[in-house]
Amino acid sequence: MPRDFLKGAADQYDVVVIGSGLAGMTSANILGRAGHRVLLLEQHYKLGGLATWFLRPGGHIFDVSLHGFPHGMIKSCRRYWNRDIADRIVQLKNIRFDNPQFSLTTTFNREDFTRLLTTKFGLQQQTVSDFFDTARGMNFYDDQQLTTKQLFDRFFPGRDDVVRLLMEPITYANGSTLEDPAITYGIVFSNFMSKGVFIYEGGTEDLVARMKKELQANNVDVRIRCGVDRINVRGGQVESVETHGRTIRCRAVVSNANLKTTVLKMLDPNLLDRDFVDRTEDVRLNNSSTQVYMALKAGEQIEESSGDLFFTSTAKEFRTDLLLSRDITSRTFSFYYPRTRPEKKERFAIVSSTNANWSDWADLNETDYDASKQDLIETTLDALEKYLPGIRSKIEWVEAATPRTFNHYTLHEQGASFGTKFEGLGISRELPQQVGGMYHAGSVGIIMSGWLGAINYGVIVSNEVDQQLLRTAASV
Repeated sequence: MPRDFLKGAADQYDVVVIGSGLAGMTSANILGRAGHRVLLLEQHYKLGGLATWFLRPGGHIFDVSLHGFPHGMIKSCRRYWNRDIADRIVQLKNIRFDNPQFSLTTTFNREDFTRLLTTKFGLQQQTVSDFFDTARGMNFYDDQQLTTKQLFDRFFPGRDDVVRLLMEPITYANGSTLEDPAITYGIVFSNFMSKGVFIYEGGTEDLVARMKKELQANNVDVRIRCGVDRINVRGGQVESVETHGRTIRCRAVVSNANLKTTVLKMLDPNLLDRDFVDRTEDVRLNNSSTQVYMALKAGEQIEESSGDLFFTSTAKEFRTDLLLSRDITSRTFSFYYPRTRPEKKERFAIVSSTNANWSDWADLNETDYDASKQDLIETTLDALEKYLPGIRSKIEWVEAATPRTFNHYTLHEQGASFGTKFEGLGISRELPQQVGGMYHAGSVGIIMSGWLGAINYGVIVSNEVDQQLLRTAASV
């Protein structure tokens, strides 16, 4: 008999959380801690969404997206998860860049970037200071018409090299482009510039295991392999969700699924305002990614001077279209040393990441798809050989992931790695006005991309759900 993944689940909860990305898990944890009855449904067999991992023969573990986040993660994890998790967040201090315009190493914080911009790039101290202050002062309510390119032109006209240094890591981190609103760059950039780039020591599998333990300690009912087919609405209010042939009643739903999937597929669009549906349909998905995972043989090593994060490019100038092109010129290498997982086997691994378009991969037949993945692997190894001569002979396992891979495992539309473009944020925030008790938390509007943004959006939404549950309980 097939396993019943809902065995023992109740027929009714206060809240159903759809999806166990960091926003979904954080919402579930806060609401469970507040005493609400919470059911967390995950369609995959692992928790974490894109913040997950996979195991390969030889004891090799790969993180899908453990590549760095701002210092604010420590505070958020301590407050909304526990100190045990927060205390395992450590700084990455060796961030490297190499491209035709410059080569440098940085600790990736404001002080060191100021030093580099004034000494290596020859900028005036006041100009640099004013730029950092402007970025730090940005918030959600600022002018959305100012683009990131216009922001750079204001402070660094004609300095493509400076733009490359300041922009490339953020584009890698959340898919931001020069054409997007400046606030989508400035807020994320200033978060990183506060104290640098951090990582979770122990690997994603350790983080998610500790989060699951915390969820269960707060009485959250966690269920895997339970995708939601439909969210039912009655009288303008969330009534239930349908999963695995069961209808489970609830007073609120938090969807951590893709925004467009939530509104246009899980809900009945006929129950929503036509203008709201039209605007949702017009929301642009963000780009996807390709990644190449490489594990070294036992006994083989990578020198720590190779860096933690290494932004490389062969393009003569910084252009968004080049970052997304199938003719890859820019790769970001993440180096994993034994200190990444100090309690596991001594292993070294490398993950190469590139931004990518869904359209370049979606319609390939299986033969061409397999050939394209192999080409991605070979060209990545060729690029890596420039920095680590002889690396091919040291690698025991290598494989590639594409936008189709991310779509398959996460169900993100078009394999979107960073949710939707900026206009998605308004749709996400307006959802409770369309359906009472219906909320969305996830990667929207770029600002909310990344690990810290996802967790903090989960915090915002859970507080709103908590207030709604208390109001409706008081009115009964």
